[in-house]
Amino acid sequence: MSTGTYAPKPGAAPLGRMIAAQTALETRMLLRNGEQLLLTVIIPSLLLVLFSTVDIIDTGTGEAVDFLAPGVLALAVLSTAFTGQAIATGFERRYGVLKLLGASPLPRWALMTAKTLSVLVTEILQIVLLTAIALGLGWSPQGNPLAVLLLLVLGTAAFSGLGLLMAGTLRAEATLAAANLVFLLLLVGGGVIVPLEKFPDAARSVLELLPISALSDGLRAVLQDGAALPWGEAGTLTVWAVLGLGAAAKFFRWE
Repeated sequence: MSTGTYAPKPGAAPLGRMIAAQTALETRMLLRNGEQLLLTVIIPSLLLVLFSTVDIIDTGTGEAVDFLAPGVLALAVLSTAFTGQAIATGFERRYGVLKLLGASPLPRWALMTAKTLSVLVTEILQIVLLTAIALGLGWSPQGNPLAVLLLLVLGTAAFSGLGLLMAGTLRAEATLAAANLVFLLLLVGGGVIVPLEKFPDAARSVLELLPISALSDGLRAVLQDGAALPWGEAGTLTVWAVLGLGAAAKFFRWE
């Protein structure tokens, strides 16, 4: 007997195609989720418009939007890379989706790569939208775009590691509560809307070590003050990225 000819040929697709397909799926799922859209698009946009047009908080000299826009960009990274990813991954783990995907031809590291790429795609859409809104409000960005890009990538890595660590170690309900709570706390105390100078010195010294503070202050130094790459903030984000991703890789539980 001769063996038959099958088309398409049985077997797994090329790794690059599998990652691309999973990335597209993860992105569609993220953009179709109403709660995620609230966190990633609506809240940052409303905060930017509200605090730029209404004199509620003293943001120092200059236009309020020049202070707020970098902070809101940092908030967008936080909402997608940390809050959104932690909640979505936590419930995928609870319902056994991650276990099933882990048994598929797609390697587990490739699945995490696809999730990260999905976060980056969503962030690009966020940044384009928020930048357009800020420019419409009179924003005048300064500085080197490459420095901004590096800070955003470091911030994404830091928050992704922390989000995956939370999703992979806590129950889904605990992840949902904790991720939203952290989002609110960092929104208030991370230098996003309220300048860190408004806090007492003791609290400020601690808040400056947070990744959201490093990202918002670093973006502000470049986009508002026209500074070169802020090495201190970049170093802080790098430390958080290494610690978060390393801990997530070690302690993440797929079941």
